[in-house]
Order: sequence, then structure tokens, then C-alpha cells
Amino acid sequence: MRNAITLSQAAQWCGGTVAEKFEARVFGGACFDTRRIRKNELFVALVGVRNGHDFARSAIESGAAAVLASQPLEEDIPAIYVKDTLAALQKIAKEYRQSLSCKAVGITGSVGKTTTKEMISSVLATTLRTQKTEGNYNNDIGLPVSVLSLHTDCQAAVLEMGMNHAGEISALTDIAAPDIAVITNVGTMHMENLGSREGILKAKLEILEGLRPEGKIVFCGDNDLLHEVSDAYGAIEFGFAGYNDIRATDIAVYDGKTRFTAHAFGQEFPVELPIVGEHNVLNALCAITVGCLCGVSTENLQAGLANFRNTGMRQNVYEKNAVRVIADCYNAGPESMRAALGVLAQQKGRRIAVLGGMLELGDYAPQAHFEVGTEAARTADLLFAYGEFAREYVRGAKMLKMAYAEAFETHEALAQALKEQMLPGDTLLFKGSRGMRMERVLKLVDLVDSEGEK
Repeated sequence: MRNAITLSQAAQWCGGTVAEKFEARVFGGACFDTRRIRKNELFVALVGVRNGHDFARSAIESGAAAVLASQPLEEDIPAIYVKDTLAALQKIAKEYRQSLSCKAVGITGSVGKTTTKEMISSVLATTLRTQKTEGNYNNDIGLPVSVLSLHTDCQAAVLEMGMNHAGEISALTDIAAPDIAVITNVGTMHMENLGSREGILKAKLEILEGLRPEGKIVFCGDNDLLHEVSDAYGAIEFGFAGYNDIRATDIAVYDGKTRFTAHAFGQEFPVELPIVGEHNVLNALCAITVGCLCGVSTENLQAGLANFRNTGMRQNVYEKNAVRVIADCYNAGPESMRAALGVLAQQKGRRIAVLGGMLELGDYAPQAHFEVGTEAARTADLLFAYGEFAREYVRGAKMLKMAYAEAFETHEALAQALKEQMLPGDTLLFKGSRGMRMERVLKLVDLVDSEGEK
């Protein structure tokens, strides 16, 4: 059941004011983009590159119930007036979360957050009325919007928390108040802002600040930094190492699928995933851990993982124009690059790595690209590189005598060279940070997934 919050109640929660004639008006959910607004949502007039107040009238005409505003609007527009619309949105979301009885799962980590979120959601949905963060709504704006989208009868909310700087997750977990806090790993993404992996660990651990009393903590025990602090926090660990609480053995890959035996809370059972990659086995172990903590049966754990589907541009595998494509263009860091190259290595035929740059690595960037280049030489037959440090990819690859490794300054030049080299039966991996827009290369070589376009 969609929520129904009165303007009067929301104003109390955020310290705002509302005209008496509008106090009883109700809204359900929130939106900050008039192009996406749904009936009876609260339009949040954010002030940034554009001033959301300029679109207040349009929002009401598009079906918004009211506007959250920090600037005067025409008197006939229902509005809650506050000093800071973003801060008010966050306060409203925090109070609304406290009114819900659902179990919230908060997820953060350097890589794998979104895929893990989708797996956990697929598992929980077999048993509980489950909602999740949609798209990339995992920041200071998106997370409160996600919380306000939760229905009053929601039983499980799976909420992703992203960050670039210290303090961001602290603010998000304060809103989400998770019952289960998950950290998938601590890698090297955001080194530019946080200085070291230890700095990244400290920022990720902020998720525990909002954990509810008796809440559970879930870490990837194979991650060195997380394992070091696991005992101190009483975390449940998942991974491949024998000391983990939840483990996988007998991993086998066949026909684009992965099978393994899960060992969880005294049980052993077979699991089949519709995708490949050891990193996805780790994601599945995390989903199994959370599912067990939420009372999901073994049969439903198996069904939820077997029916899992990835989203957007994340490791979408398909056939087109006589080649196999692994489109993983949403984001990239050294850890996820190595994982994707590991998937490429398992493919038949010639293996072609089309790699865009990895952003936000700071001083570590040249070395990181060089190291990924050496990994590409071990796992691929050809390397096409793009981005500021593309030549470091190539330098690493050629150090290991890779026969074809070239750097390109434009998508167009890369695409032209790729067209000249592609042969039927090849497998191509496309991966890079979001800012690299590697999906453009897919379009230029006519390898966009036709199913995904529908």
C-alpha cells in the first residue's frame, strides 16, 4: 500500500510550515524531476544548476500533490516551506522510515553493490513483500527518495548506499536505519578522495552508525581489511576461505551459468546462477547470508538466485552479429576490472578486451591501469584501450608480450579499429567507468543488445 503522509505531518518532521488550507493534503513518495513525477508525489524543489522552484507549477500540473520549497511560490500551489529542501527531504525520509515495520538491508562496498542488491532482492522477494533502490538512487538525494517510495506494507527494503567522500554514508545510514548492514568489499575506488584503502574502510564502516539495536553485520571475509576488523564488530562473514561462516565449494561454470555448493548456517545445498564469474558467487553468498537472516527457506534461496536478472549495463551477456558481447559499462575499478577479465577468460574463441579508463583513483591511477593491463594480457587475446591512462593499460599488456594492445583517443577511432579486427566467434568485453561512456563504442560497432533496447 502506497504511503499517505499529510503535509502537516511532513512539516512537523522537517520543521517546515504549510498553509492551513493545505495541511490535510496527502502525498505518497517524492520526486525531484518533473519529467518523472507520478501522481500524488511530493515535488522537491532542489536548487542546483537549475532551480527546481521554476518547475513548481509544472510539477503540480503533472500530478504532484505538493511542493517542498525554500522560495516563495504562488499562493494556490500547495507547499511545505523550509530553509533547505534537501535537508528537509532527508528529515522527512528519516521519520517515515521510523514509522515502518519493514526490515531494511543497507548495502555499501567499493564494487558489487548493485548486483548484490539485485540478488538480495530476488532472494527476499520469494518470501517477503520486497522493495529496493531503483537505478542509481543511492546518494544523499536518491536514498531518501527511495525510502519515501516504500509502501506501508513493505516487509523488506534493500537500500544501496554509495559514496565519494567521508561522511556521506553516515548521513545515509542515519536515514535508512538498517536492520542488516552489508559491506561487500573495500577496494581502491575513491582513493582520490579518501587517500588509502584504510580511509575507504573507515568511510564504509560508517554504515554501522545507523544500525538498529540487535542489527546484524555482514562482511566479505575474503577481503583483507574487512576480515581484520570482523571480530571487533561481530560480523557474519561470507567468502571462499575456510574460516568464513558462509562458504562456496565445488564451483563449476557451464553454458553461461555457475553451479556451486553453499555452506550456510549448518546447511549444504546446491545453487545455480544464470551468470558466470567468481565475483558473482561472492555476491550470491552475500544474498544467501541475508536471506537466511530474514528467514528465507533453502528452496526459496535457490529459486531466488536461479531467477536473478542483472540490470542496466552491468555484465549483460548476449549474442549479436555472430559475436558474444559482455557489456559491463556502468562503472569500473581495479577489482571489478579483474573480475570482468576473469569472466572473459572463461569464454570460447578469441577474447577481446575493450577497456575504458578507471576514474577517481588519484595518484594510484597510473599503476592501477598498468596492473589491469597485465591482467588483460593474461586473459584476453586483443586489447583496445580508451581514456586518460589508456597507454598504461597498453604498457602493462605489452610487458607480457600481448600481440595486439592499442590505445585510442576517441570512441570513433577505437570503434573503427575494432570493426577491422572483429571476427565471427569472438567474445568482446566492454568495460569502463561511467564517465568513459563505453556504451557509445557498442553503438558505433552495432553491438547494442537489441533485447535491451525494447
